[in-house]
Amino acid sequence: MNIVLVERALPDSQIVQIVQGDLTAETTDAIVNTANEHLMHGAGVAGAIVRAGGHVIQEESDAWVREHGPVPHAHPAWTSGGRLPARYVIHAVGPVWGEGGEDAKLAAAVNGSLQVADQLKLDSISFPAISTGIFGFPTVEAARVLLSAVRAYFLRKESGIRRVRFVLFDEPTVEAFKAVWNEGHT
Repeated sequence: MNIVLVERALPDSQIVQIVQGDLTAETTDAIVNTANEHLMHGAGVAGAIVRAGGHVIQEESDAWVREHGPVPHAHPAWTSGGRLPARYVIHAVGPVWGEGGEDAKLAAAVNGSLQVADQLKLDSISFPAISTGIFGFPTVEAARVLLSAVRAYFLRKESGIRRVRFVLFDEPTVEAFKAVWNEGHT
């Protein structure tokens, strides 16, 4: 069961929430996957999404890469949700810590994911803590970038998205996001 820990309304009435729970159980219109540029979903969040949603997600991802090539940070791919409660999976390529320009790349992945959600005319989207797992991005810094990028997107663009959730699995990640939240990054 996913539990909303905190929520805040942005100036244009979007609701941003921090949730503790399982991303694959989300009932939002889309969930965001932390992907690599070739959409090979073997481990981490990506592996959990394919295990829960079915191999069709990997098959659709393979087809996307065959048609469009490697996925850049700013232009996520998307597939169906397979057996997931979410209708779509938006595959955002997060930066690997140490490759340079990580903050900008992470913000671009968030911005691109929100753009895809708007293009698909979605009402709600759920993000994980992109790049904080096997990609090694420090959690507190990632939380600052993720929360700030969501706010910046809605400040500069009219959007049909009404609800954004950050769904976090483990207690240390939850605590890091709550600390940044309390600093006022949303």
